[in-house]
Amino acid sequence: MAKAIRFHATGGPEVLGLEDVEVGAPGPGQARVRHSLIAVNFIDIYFRTGRYPLALPDGLGSGLGSDAVGVVEAVGPGVTEVRPGDRVGYLMGPQGAYSEARVMPAELLIPLPDGIADRTAATLMMKGMTAQYLFRQVYPLQGGETILYHAAAGGVGLIACQWARALGVTMIGTVSTDEKAAVARAHGCAHVIVTSRENTVQRVREITGGQGVPVVYDSVGKDTLMDSLDCLRPRGTLVSNGTSSGSVVVDSQLLAAKGSIWMTRPAMAHYIQPRVHMLEMARELFDHVLAGRIVSEPQQSFALADAAEAHRALESRRTLGATVLVP
Repeated sequence: MAKAIRFHATGGPEVLGLEDVEVGAPGPGQARVRHSLIAVNFIDIYFRTGRYPLALPDGLGSGLGSDAVGVVEAVGPGVTEVRPGDRVGYLMGPQGAYSEARVMPAELLIPLPDGIADRTAATLMMKGMTAQYLFRQVYPLQGGETILYHAAAGGVGLIACQWARALGVTMIGTVSTDEKAAVARAHGCAHVIVTSRENTVQRVREITGGQGVPVVYDSVGKDTLMDSLDCLRPRGTLVSNGTSSGSVVVDSQLLAAKGSIWMTRPAMAHYIQPRVHMLEMARELFDHVLAGRIVSEPQQSFALADAAEAHRALESRRTLGATVLVP
């Protein structure tokens, strides 16, 4: 048996409860992983609230979370990707990472280099790999660009600040407070806009000499949509990679009126497969970390049993950087 967070109905943080679950032995193609740290991501809130549909079998409840690090305890028949004793992380697969241990498809496990501690790895699986696919695949940055990135002091944002600096990209980041602005600057964000007292569009136009930016990475959604469009130069690209403030609905005529804007809503699942590609993405990320170009540690830790409080902190924007649960 293992302790795990389960919920039997969608709703607020209070629906999350700690239960005993049967882990069992891994079957063919599977591995059992004992978690050391579990990452908390905003997408977990989408599943908890029902914004993203998730099946809840009658009487069984659902697990939550898809992002953790730990050690392989056992492997099933036919597994060649990992061995017992391997340190691994993962960011895809069925919900259920909010647990002490679980069985996972072995093909989704990413071996961790010796030079990367579990605390660092726990911030890199979903958040670091998100920065990789946004900056290197969705809109491949070459160096020399000036970009706008919303929520620059978030878990992905702090990694993005450093990755942009490593690429020679000038990053304009938005944050909600002066405290978060200081953190974003310390991580390499060249220009920081405090949205509670500054006009985003005006500041971006000032920084770019009136031209606007070629790309905006917007994980906020409804509240920032119009600002994002108005910050783009003609034929710029809006990367809508999240909807923390609400879903985005855009009339194609608006994209034309704002300058023949390109818009994409990428999903990690379409950028990370097959496995060989996932491992190459991880290698690029780990190389930056091992070289010291990206430094990442959890900024908040909660006990697994306190997952509801972790969600409250994340939803209220009381967090900086990455948040983890400790089994």
